[in-house]
Amino acid sequence: MAMEKNGFFAKLKGGLSRTRDALSQNLDALLFGKKILDADLFEQLEDLLISADLGPRFTRDLLDEVQDKIKRRELDNVQEVKKILRERMLAILAGAPPLPEIRRDKPHVIMVVGVNGSGKTTTIGKMAHLLRSEDHEVMLVAADTFRAAAIEQLEIWGKRVGAPVIRQKMNADPAAVVFDALAKISGGYNGIMIIDTAGRLHTKINLMEELKKIKRVISGKLPGAPQETLLVLDATTGQNALAQAKMFKEEIGVNGIVLTKLDGTSKGAVVVRIVHDLALPVRYIGVGEGIEDLREFVSEDFIKAIVD
Repeated sequence: MAMEKNGFFAKLKGGLSRTRDALSQNLDALLFGKKILDADLFEQLEDLLISADLGPRFTRDLLDEVQDKIKRRELDNVQEVKKILRERMLAILAGAPPLPEIRRDKPHVIMVVGVNGSGKTTTIGKMAHLLRSEDHEVMLVAADTFRAAAIEQLEIWGKRVGAPVIRQKMNADPAAVVFDALAKISGGYNGIMIIDTAGRLHTKINLMEELKKIKRVISGKLPGAPQETLLVLDATTGQNALAQAKMFKEEIGVNGIVLTKLDGTSKGAVVVRIVHDLALPVRYIGVGEGIEDLREFVSEDFIKAIVD
């Protein structure tokens, strides 16, 4: 198990190399040989942190802390800026609200939302694989009935990971598909149910109303569910991922994030910004195309991989 964990950390570090270059290596280059943090260096540091998609709020808080430590003579080496950055990022991620525990004695419903192109259906397949590898019973629900490809893709994943798929014909009412699936729980199903949803309708308002309707059907049939409403975000979109997270949290009440495509971006630090600005925890991260490349998010490993 330790070998597997070390193997994934190596994969994580490799996948996050562009983010590490944008943040850690640029920081090293900026601070190299410097003795004091003057106004010019502060300005460059601010630009670097903002360009790494940590955002103005986080950057201001960090620089305030650095200045405060200088005033109190607690920072006499500019290299300690990196230590402060690492500690502050870790504190933010550790302070995220906890995600609901997946219990084995009662059904657990996960509603997965996100715009088309974020890797939503593929992510669901990888989540199902991960949960099946932990000996959970998993059922998939094809409630994105507006794209035939989404239904077919989910069925392929279901066969691949050994999870049954509940589906209806294309253009069926997504809420009706979910209602039928929940009958399995009434019939005694006690595992995890992962619901795929549409990522695009004619208008954004239509999409949000459709998702709200699905959520109402779930909670009406099973009080307290869905336990998780997870938003799949494409990390390569940087600040746009933050805007999406804000919208889906306000409209749908998402309570967790899955961040995909971290291996293709220099903007991976947006994770910290999402948690900092929106108080949303990260459940899973994806650092590659393979079925094993989606894992539970561990904040210590993530920070170690981008700020060494």
